Amino acid sequence: MRISNSKKEKISEQILLLLYSQTPKSLFTSYIAKEIARDEEFTKDILIELKNKKLIIGIKKNPKGVDYKKRIRWKLSDEAYQAYKQHQIN
Repeated sequence: MRISNSKKEKISEQILLLLYSQTPKSLFTSYIAKEIARDEEFTKDILIELKNKKLIIGIKKNPKGVDYKKRIRWKLSDEAYQAYKQHQIN
């Protein structure tokens, strides 16, 4: 099934809003997928697109500095956070 670009954009906005609301906490892909009620693989594809646009950052290490083998946590980039913060003020 194909999803239109406008719907992908809306889903991307939902993800960015979720990450903004949880800042500075970083979230796993599975948690994000559950919160926006989407499949994990589809959510991961959207997250990678957002990472390529430099809107989010992928974290591949746990708080103790050990690499995750298959998991990634996500958080907003500083630029995206400032843009959202500025938008909220206005």
